[in-house]
Amino acid sequence: MRNVTYSMNVSLDGYIVGPDGGFNWTGPNEEVFRFTIEETRKVGAYLLGRRLYETMLYWEDAVQDPSLDESRLEWAGVWNPLPKVVFSHTLSSVRGSARLASGGLAEEIERLRAEPGEGEIAVGGATLAAEASALGLIDEYRVKVCPLLVGGGIPFFPRAEGHVDLELVETRTFGSSGSDIVYLRYRVAR
Repeated sequence: MRNVTYSMNVSLDGYIVGPDGGFNWTGPNEEVFRFTIEETRKVGAYLLGRRLYETMLYWEDAVQDPSLDESRLEWAGVWNPLPKVVFSHTLSSVRGSARLASGGLAEEIERLRAEPGEGEIAVGGATLAAEASALGLIDEYRVKVCPLLVGGGIPFFPRAEGHVDLELVETRTFGSSGSDIVYLRYRVAR
């Protein structure tokens, strides 16, 4: 059965977006970016909410940007063809390899798990991930912890989450300075 994963960069105090709505504090770390490209290659379908979908629309046309370096072009080449399911009450259409969800989150995940094919089912965006978590649908949490405190914003883990036992599967440190990013991969203990 295909695993459902939730992976984001997060501040040490647990936020994926700061109180000002920004997330540029995650910083350009080429080693982390390369790792993210490889992690995304393992994804067979990506589920995302409207806000993340609109943020990621940049990549649909990014290949035409002459200022992009090789790794950003490679990212666009991995991201753009990836099948995406967008959950939105306001969008009437989406672009590229995306489609609007035709059912609820649990229905879509069940449908994707039943389809032939390989690759993980990734959930992106805090609101959608909170719903998936509340429904007990997430199999793995993957956290890239950035060494700073932002003091508020949108949390990685939903605040209403009940008790969930996790098993540490992998750790990795990116960098060799005081601004190291630590990757933590946890499997939900069932």
